[in-house]
Amino acid sequence: MPRTLIRNASVVFPGDGLRSASGKIRNANILIGDGKILDIDASDLTDCDEVIDAAGRHLLPGVIDDQVHFREPGLTHKEDLASASHACAAGGVTSFLEMPNTKPPAITLEGVRAKEQLAAEKSLVNYGFYIGATPDNVPELANAVDVPGIKIFIGSSTGNLLVDEQEALERIFAETTLPICSHCEDETTVRANTERYRGTTDIADHSRIRDEKAAMIATKRATDLARRHRHRFHVLHVSTAAELVYLQAPSPYHTAEVCPHHLFFNVDDYPRLGSRIQMNPSIKTSADNEGLWKALQEDVIQVIATDHAPHTLDEKSQPYPSSPSGLPAVENSLALMLNQVHEGRVNLVQVAHWMSDAPARVWGMTGKGRIAEGYDADLVLVDLNESRTILDEKQHTKNRWSPWHGETLTGWPVRTIVGGQTVWSAENGFDESARGSKPRFDHSRGGYWATAGGIGE
Repeated sequence: MPRTLIRNASVVFPGDGLRSASGKIRNANILIGDGKILDIDASDLTDCDEVIDAAGRHLLPGVIDDQVHFREPGLTHKEDLASASHACAAGGVTSFLEMPNTKPPAITLEGVRAKEQLAAEKSLVNYGFYIGATPDNVPELANAVDVPGIKIFIGSSTGNLLVDEQEALERIFAETTLPICSHCEDETTVRANTERYRGTTDIADHSRIRDEKAAMIATKRATDLARRHRHRFHVLHVSTAAELVYLQAPSPYHTAEVCPHHLFFNVDDYPRLGSRIQMNPSIKTSADNEGLWKALQEDVIQVIATDHAPHTLDEKSQPYPSSPSGLPAVENSLALMLNQVHEGRVNLVQVAHWMSDAPARVWGMTGKGRIAEGYDADLVLVDLNESRTILDEKQHTKNRWSPWHGETLTGWPVRTIVGGQTVWSAENGFDESARGSKPRFDHSRGGYWATAGGIGE
């Protein structure tokens, strides 16, 4: 494979974690070849096949989005692996981990392998697929290997993916070894609230039906299971500040994530955006926005992911409650955070930690998440001074819309490199010949809290 020298980049090194001052940004020449980072201080005169002049730009480890719904198989009128991976590439996302609630759902290892084969044929970026839990597939979960983890829906889902009975949850935590992640909303609470608001057509009632109590009960229940069974557990899309009480004390058994929509939107945005911000868990209050930002900066929440879950605009335009929950975000998530860097709320070292290093460590993705010798050459070059306006018609996701339509952000990806190959650049567009690969998952490393120094080979 050709060797590429990325010259004069301001390179972002995430460091050992948010409670360490070891992260830094410094000028460096990065040599890549055979899909790997070969040297982080290469000479200007290094023999290579390609030179990328990165002067005035910053080089980050590629984004790892650990929660997406790319809809293939079975729901490809909404999205598919080809269109979604194009959106990833344009957004600086070099690896995604996809959820099991497709049609059919990926609740067997055979089903996961079938999705991997589809991705190998279609995806421009790297891919991994969770295996889904049901009340009666514990043997399959116990025998699953070489996957990022197990996904449980402790809350409303479709088909047989809802796991709400305590006995089934106890078995999953007791009899499996893969790390577990979960959608945490209490089903009993949601059903009671749904009955209370029966007949409503007010989109704002979505946040009253899927309220703070529903999130709190489920998160408390799941983190209790994790600690009692000493089983690593990742709380997906935390939406309330109230849930943080169950995540506050560091534990080797739990980590958490937040999504851009829960950081940037709240119930005051329903009149403006309507069902475009209808999500499960629901959008909450401005006080929750602030609490979630604080939790990120204090390492109570470790990961930023999107929960990218597109529907067609025709589907979303149905009157509530017929409108489905979910929104697209993979091609704008990094830019949203770079804009926060521009506004002075966060810094680039933090962004690289939340979006690259931390998810690699949570899911045991060896060679991912950092810029260091021997790591995979999954990289994104960004221009912190470039301003662009998000427009529905310019989105690469199949449905061509974004809840951030019309917003101008400063700081954007300009080149995305996967396995040493440029898969997208602002100048030349997509390399349609490129294909990502399946990461290596090594859960013996112990997860986030055991890998402060990164997760190299």
